[in-house]
Amino acid sequence: MEGRKVVAWAAKDTSGIPSPYSFTLRKTGPEDVVFKVLYCGMDHTDLHQMRNEIHSTNYPLVPGHEVVGEVVELGSEVKKFKIGDMVGVGCIVGSCGECLSCKSNIDQYCNNRIFTYNGIYKDGRPTQGGFSSAMVVHQRFAVRIPEKLAPEQAAPLLCPGVTAYSPLKQFNGCGHKVFKAGFLGLGGVGHLGVLIAKAMEHHVTVISTSEKKREEALEHLRADAFLVSSNVAEMEEAVNSLDYILDTVPAVHPLQSYLPLLRVDGKLLSVGVAPKPLQFDAVDMILGKKTITGSFIGSMEETQEILDFWAEKGLSSMIEVVKMDYVNKAFERMERNDVRYRFMVDVSGNNLE
Repeated sequence: MEGRKVVAWAAKDTSGIPSPYSFTLRKTGPEDVVFKVLYCGMDHTDLHQMRNEIHSTNYPLVPGHEVVGEVVELGSEVKKFKIGDMVGVGCIVGSCGECLSCKSNIDQYCNNRIFTYNGIYKDGRPTQGGFSSAMVVHQRFAVRIPEKLAPEQAAPLLCPGVTAYSPLKQFNGCGHKVFKAGFLGLGGVGHLGVLIAKAMEHHVTVISTSEKKREEALEHLRADAFLVSSNVAEMEEAVNSLDYILDTVPAVHPLQSYLPLLRVDGKLLSVGVAPKPLQFDAVDMILGKKTITGSFIGSMEETQEILDFWAEKGLSSMIEVVKMDYVNKAFERMERNDVRYRFMVDVSGNNLE
């Protein structure tokens, strides 16, 4: 179908304040899926992009890359989905399809990946995200939402969920070994990471700079231990105790404080984007055969895996559902970390106009 008109909320300048907006979706290609958006998650990246703080922003910008909706139209060659299916779209909606990363099913590392919004699609049109009444996406970049998983519960898994799952899956199903896991940061990615690791039967330690999140970690997320990084005695007692640390902190922090916690051959898995370079002591790495490695979201296969894993384990995301006319207030609260742990916009329950 050509010219499907949709309504949305978009940022129109560097103030980063979204307001009503309308545009036309691209023509539905033979392998495209068109879906009515039901829910869309809110992410710090949305705020940065709307304010032109990263990746030179093309306005007007419709944010949102944790999108769940119901299929309403299919291209002639789509075999993966049918009308009425619940689908999800995460951070990317395209790639070159020819490079080693694409052929290895890790499209997120393709140098020509196309982001869900603030990107340029193959036809030259700007990509727009999930703060809109409908979206069109190539079937390769859509995943199936399990029937027993509520759509609003599924949406956070499409970005922070798979971001945690992708590096953690290497520790899943490794015989009878109980992995000792550490988690830096207890925000959107961190809290989902803790839930995933617990479901994998790992021993989980949450590491924080203060006591403020002790109850949250131990009582609500069921972590096994809580470690205050400013407590010298606690940190010394935990030296050489962890198999891996998932570092989700998106700010400058001292890696040299945490590397000693790793056992020989331990890994620090970095998924939080700090605005400045991080520093560490090479001696800690060399004498302990330790590794610092990064991970970027997850593949389409891994995105489907985390959805199925979440449904199979009966897990629940900690979310707050809001209406579209509340998003500016929600972004203000997000900046103050005043949310447990993810805002979810009820797109279909709004009059976007």
